[in-house]
Amino acid sequence: MKTFHKIPATSILLLSALILGMALPARGGAQTQIDHASMEASQSAASMTDGEVKKVDPANGRITLRHRDIKHLDMPGMTMVFTVADKALLAKLKPGDKVRFMVVDEGGKLVVTDIRPKD
Repeated sequence: MKTFHKIPATSILLLSALILGMALPARGGAQTQIDHASMEASQSAASMTDGEVKKVDPANGRITLRHRDIKHLDMPGMTMVFTVADKALLAKLKPGDKVRFMVVDEGGKLVVTDIRPKD
C-alpha cells in the first residue's frame, strides 16, 4: 500500500513562485536606468506641437487648443482642453492665435509646460 504525504498549501505556493521567478527573465537595475533615461530623452527631445488657440481660461489655468498629432504622446490631432503648468503662460494668448506648445503626461493628466506664438 502506498503512503502519500500531505504537502502544506503554503509550501506548494512558495515552490510555484520560486519556479515561476526562475522562468521569467530578470531585468537588471542598469537596464531599468537606461529605459528611464531614454524615455526622458525622448520627451525632452520631443518637438513642439502646432496648434490653434480656441479658448483661454486664465482664471482656471486652462486652454483649449486645436492641435496636430502629438507624436511623443502618440495622440492624434483634435481639439481639447489642457491645464497649463503656469497660468502666466496664458497672459498674451487669445482665440485664433497660432502656437507651438509642449505638453507632458503627469500621471494621466496632460499639462502644457510651454506655449509660444508660431513663427
